Amino acid sequence: MLFNLEKSAAKTIRKLLKPFEVSILPYSYKIPGLPFSQIQRYSYVNVYMKWKKDSYYESIEHIHHSIQLKPVIALKNCITQDPNGCIPISAVSKRGLQLDVPMKVARFMRQYPSIFEEFTGPEHNHPWFRLTLEAAEIDRDEKRVYEESREELRSRLRKMILMTKENVLPLQIIQGMQWYLGLPNDFLQHPEQNLDESFRFVEMEDGLKGLAIENREKVYSIMEKNAMKRATDVIEFPFFPSKALRMKSKIENWLNEFQKLPYISPYEDFSNLDPTSDIAEKRLIGVLHELLSLFIDHSAERRKLLCLKKYFGFPQKVHRAFERHPHMFYKSFRNKTCTVILKEAYCNESAIEKHPLLSVRKKYIMLMKESEVILRNRRMENRLSSFSEKLALGSNDLDLGGHEIPGFSLK
Repeated sequence: MLFNLEKSAAKTIRKLLKPFEVSILPYSYKIPGLPFSQIQRYSYVNVYMKWKKDSYYESIEHIHHSIQLKPVIALKNCITQDPNGCIPISAVSKRGLQLDVPMKVARFMRQYPSIFEEFTGPEHNHPWFRLTLEAAEIDRDEKRVYEESREELRSRLRKMILMTKENVLPLQIIQGMQWYLGLPNDFLQHPEQNLDESFRFVEMEDGLKGLAIENREKVYSIMEKNAMKRATDVIEFPFFPSKALRMKSKIENWLNEFQKLPYISPYEDFSNLDPTSDIAEKRLIGVLHELLSLFIDHSAERRKLLCLKKYFGFPQKVHRAFERHPHMFYKSFRNKTCTVILKEAYCNESAIEKHPLLSVRKKYIMLMKESEVILRNRRMENRLSSFSEKLALGSNDLDLGGHEIPGFSLK
């Protein structure tokens, strides 16, 4: 009973103070000498919005086929690296886990006859594989793009490292992100060819080897560059709400105030930010936006992004950021995994420049789809052949008059 009385008294006091709320808690204020001191009227809320499926993002082929394309290109590289341009199945049959092949390697390669051509080897009748003419031509295009884009790909890696707390990343983390950055598999194996003097290898804690950056030049994010093109100092995140997305007024008010906060560059020092503040939230969204902008297809598996928490200073529940900002990020659950897609890259083509490597990957995907047609035709031919054999066998069981010979059946 006493508890109820205290609760009702508190409500009464809040009602009495409500008319003076504006004068007591002003809209925003700044503390002189302290950076990032702007405070929102609508402070951070634990936003949760129900996920809505969007057919547009679910149909982007080069994103959702990448889970099959990645092992295809890895196996293709194994073939092209061989001096003879062909390999026995034994050369890769035990490397399925390393190459991200989801099944037996031989069975996987036979699923793509438009890319891998199978033939009988010179010894022991073992299956061998080489590239088809179409796949070999795309491989030459890919090598040309890598050669012409070497500096640009190096810049992507440099920017990613500069967004970390100490400007250093473990080599194993970089290797895990090579596919997204567009780096070839052997990029780190040839540092004298692929890296410049701004990179250096270092020893990190736990005995890890890392790659560090020594950079003294100002680095601008995609958001900052686009603001410069518009000749404005106002930097706001681009919103692309889905048609079925409906936000509560409380969340909408928070987002409006969130946009008014100063933009924090992902390349600036953030050690003096309160990790629980709204300004830290805006810095987090800026880093995620910049990361996905650097990736070739502007998407990534969520679990891969979570591996960056320790080095990028992300909060423990960084995955909640994608739920709080569905107008910027789309989550797809195809292929039994969660893939985060940057909406701006697919709703505003002029905002982020497409990398030529993306067109190469699309060519590989077209070949993969041709494999489906080839396999379907083979199955039809096998069925027709089997049916013809049955008809031939049945005709042998009939006499000259077309009557069934005793002791035989057409069934």
